[in-house]
Amino acid sequence: MTAKRIKSVFATGLLLLCLQHGMAQDWKSLMPDNKLKGWEQLGGEADYKVIDGVLVGTTVANTPNSFLSTEDNYSDFILEYEVWVDPSINSGVQIRSNSLADYRDGRVHGYQVELDPSTRAYSGGIYDEARRGWLYPLARNPKGSEAFLNGQWNKFRVEAIGNSIRTWVNGVQCANLLDDLTATGFIAYQVHSVREQTQVGKQVKWRNARIITEDLEKYRTPQDPEVPEISYLINQLSETEKRKGWRLLWDGKTSNGWRGAKRTDFPESGWTMEDGVLTVEATDGGESTGPGDIVTIDQYSDFELELEFKITEGANSGIKYFVQPSLNLGEGSAIGCEFQILDDEVHPDAKMGVNGNRQLAGLYDLIAPENLSVPGRGKQFKGVGQWNRARIVSKNGKVSHWLNGEKTVEYDRFTPMFRSLVAYSKYQKWDKFGQWPQGHILLQDHGNTVNFRSIKIREF
Repeated sequence: MTAKRIKSVFATGLLLLCLQHGMAQDWKSLMPDNKLKGWEQLGGEADYKVIDGVLVGTTVANTPNSFLSTEDNYSDFILEYEVWVDPSINSGVQIRSNSLADYRDGRVHGYQVELDPSTRAYSGGIYDEARRGWLYPLARNPKGSEAFLNGQWNKFRVEAIGNSIRTWVNGVQCANLLDDLTATGFIAYQVHSVREQTQVGKQVKWRNARIITEDLEKYRTPQDPEVPEISYLINQLSETEKRKGWRLLWDGKTSNGWRGAKRTDFPESGWTMEDGVLTVEATDGGESTGPGDIVTIDQYSDFELELEFKITEGANSGIKYFVQPSLNLGEGSAIGCEFQILDDEVHPDAKMGVNGNRQLAGLYDLIAPENLSVPGRGKQFKGVGQWNRARIVSKNGKVSHWLNGEKTVEYDRFTPMFRSLVAYSKYQKWDKFGQWPQGHILLQDHGNTVNFRSIKIREF
């Protein structure tokens, strides 16, 4: 070999070595050592040990959720780890989480990348521990729910960059969340509390965990276009939503685009707009006996509607669609299909109707709500005084209701079955009820205080 050739090979080898060394420096191990130095256990008293480089967490009885937390906080990062879990328990990894004295006496709270070996199969979904509950259940991403393999080591990847949190399990994208509530916090390995004696002594194991915090765009994984983006940005649209045709139905400040259901202008009082929240104020609890319903000026046919609502104790309200205001100019609410908003525990309407068809997230007086995404599981209502998310999809006659990311109702408004339901309901006197080609979107005044925000829509 010539001297020139030797020099060239040496230079190439040196370059590759430098590149490999540089890449190795970018990533940092996130595995504890045998003494768990640099880590802190929070919450419960589950057992954590490092065995042959593997972190093993073991469930114990009579203790709350346990977390082995980094002492350092992380903001923007890409995290990878492998995990194995006994299929009789669930677990997760906390990211951007905190334990603060002024929040529930130091309770760990924040984003959790779920580990769910149950038939629900939400591994890779995003749960907001001790705060808002499910943010990204995998009911919206069936492909993602099939990625986790029970009884095996599974590889997770988490990309938290700015207000975006995306997850992958075994190379399959599971979550695509936008949320800006918490920008920084610790990372922690969770051992969940257990209720049954048979679940005591079960293990969850982690290995090969590593993190990178610099030059993240260089390492970012391409977004799967089939995985829906779920955004919790308040009264604003993401760039993806704009590209896909979403628009705000309420701008967060004014009554533009809305009017009273039985008038040409917006009600002078009774509906307030403050701090990005649209509120119908309490009156006498009657149906449209206060300021009255409000409707969009525009009409819609095939659409996807999302909004957040918050109810007070005992409250009644609704989101109506295909509304025809001219059908009822007298007492009561305007006529249209209704996504019921109700405090099922307190309001008497929950026990009226037929088999619960007047309850929260149902098609009012026609179809009772149930959890169609996870059969056998109850509706995922986050509670009175908490923000809940409603979603209504109408396309080619097929309509579905969703509550906090899980489907509660589905029907075809052009079928004989739907017409039969109408024939035995309070709507039987309205010709072609629910089968009109288009209609307004309505927010109902039912005499109770109810809050709305982040109202957005796209048409198909």
